[in-house]
Amino acid sequence: MSGFVEKPEPVQVPGLIHLHTGKVRDLYRNEAGDLVMVASDRISAYDWVLPTEIPDKGRVLTQLSLWWFDQLADLVPNHVLSTDLPAGAPADWAGRTLVCRSLRMVPVECVARGYLTGSGLAEYDATRTVCGIGLPEGLVDGSELPAPIFTPATKAAVGDHDENVSYERVAREVGAETASVLRRTTLDVYGRARDIARERGIILADTKFEFGFAPSGDGGEELIIADEVLTPDSSRFWPAGSWEPGKAQPSYDKQFVRDWLTSPASGWDRHGELPPPALPQEIVDATRAKYLDAYEHLTGVSWEAAARR
Repeated sequence: MSGFVEKPEPVQVPGLIHLHTGKVRDLYRNEAGDLVMVASDRISAYDWVLPTEIPDKGRVLTQLSLWWFDQLADLVPNHVLSTDLPAGAPADWAGRTLVCRSLRMVPVECVARGYLTGSGLAEYDATRTVCGIGLPEGLVDGSELPAPIFTPATKAAVGDHDENVSYERVAREVGAETASVLRRTTLDVYGRARDIARERGIILADTKFEFGFAPSGDGGEELIIADEVLTPDSSRFWPAGSWEPGKAQPSYDKQFVRDWLTSPASGWDRHGELPPPALPQEIVDATRAKYLDAYEHLTGVSWEAAARR
């Protein structure tokens, strides 16, 4: 059992049709047919959307994604049309709202891994492979891989868990040409982002992207990167100065929340029937600080200065 602990009612805005409430984002369509994405302060862990929000989280995700879209513009176009607030939208939507192109989405989570951890580590320990890709002996939690690998996953509904799949399965489902483009683009974007993060003292251990297709000027279609990119929700960011393979790494992402939920302090059994409890204030504050740290380290801009823009 999983999903929302308390599913929110969508905000109703004149001229916008509510389409979907996801783990973090609410999706609308405007009168022009464009999509309006609003990033909330919700946080999820272990396939549950928790009952406690993290202040400013949605704005951090949105502003960091916009920063990364600029860094990646020569590699792949993105779906953002505007950051203008729709007429009649609540003031709280400011800084967390994107008006985007409507795409033909590819039903694959495009994951790039440069380091071994998480579900990749669990598979490696059992089979010495990740998504069917053979890896050398002797790797441990946090090891850098010989080269980044493309390890796709199925896109799960809220409350379900993404499933790692082989490249061959992706090729069967979306076609060999599309699978090849997805793999190449994913690894190109990861490589660019890894190098930028490294210059700022951060290891980008792994990340996931979503892509879609939009009509191109020549009558065909072009691949577009969508949703969020390279945020603490979609990526594992580790401080480079404390990287030490063989153990879990400190991180700038929501691993802090996961660790508390599985600690005796929470009193929660992640394998039981009950939903997770509310987060205590000190965990909320510390998690918010990690999201802000990620933004500030990567962009070089203080969150206080960014929030004044």
